[in-house]
Amino acid sequence: MAKLPSHYQQFRDRFSEIAEAYDEASRLTVEAGPLDAKAVQLVRLAMALGAGYEGAVHSHARRALEAGATAEEVRHVALLGLTTIGFPRTMAGLS
Repeated sequence: MAKLPSHYQQFRDRFSEIAEAYDEASRLTVEAGPLDAKAVQLVRLAMALGAGYEGAVHSHARRALEAGATAEEVRHVALLGLTTIGFPRTMAGLS
């Protein structure tokens, strides 16, 4: 796993019970539906792109690759945003 940003690690260290509850909520949302791990990460990547959350974009792109997505599939997710989230966010996603 890639090195976590220091502010995120500090949050996890300081508020460990909240971080654990957040992890549990994430696990439960994944298990609530039929999507496999790769699809989950590609969907989360798309949502992060749409919201403009750069850190989440990096995280979910990396996680999608770890779950078996190809670099081409990750780029395709960014490209699909062109007509819904706009050119600037698509370019940010492609970076």
